[in-house]
Amino acid sequence: MTTTVHGPGEIKALAGTDLGHSGWLEITQARIDAFADATGDRQWIHVDPVRAKEGPFGGPIAHGYLTLSLVIPLFTELLDVQGVKMSINYGLEKVRFPSPVKVGSKIRLAAVVVAVEDVAGDGVQMLLDFTVEIDGSAKPACVARTVYRHYM
Repeated sequence: MTTTVHGPGEIKALAGTDLGHSGWLEITQARIDAFADATGDRQWIHVDPVRAKEGPFGGPIAHGYLTLSLVIPLFTELLDVQGVKMSINYGLEKVRFPSPVKVGSKIRLAAVVVAVEDVAGDGVQMLLDFTVEIDGSAKPACVARTVYRHYM
């Protein structure tokens, strides 16, 4: 379920809020291949299913940065910020990839708003903890502390 907030007061009130989980998204070989083409990262563990089957993961896996990039569409399922002039992804404080995402796996995003503070330029900054979960796996695919800014 999407949480919708309007303006800085409601954004600030999110501090400490668990935003829940997105829906599940299946990771396909076609998505991995498209990411490899876009980034030039065509390592065999991602794009060669035959060779990858004999590799350390028993099949092709998604790039870590592909998994991280999917946080963006998954996060839009969790939070809708309205009443601002501009919202930006300001960066990342920490990112780890504890478990590989195999082709055919399903992932989803869990998000918690850690803190919200005022920033120069009539804005607020949100720190969020993101966990990309893999269906059926005890270990997450990705854990990240992200920074978003919203300007009024």
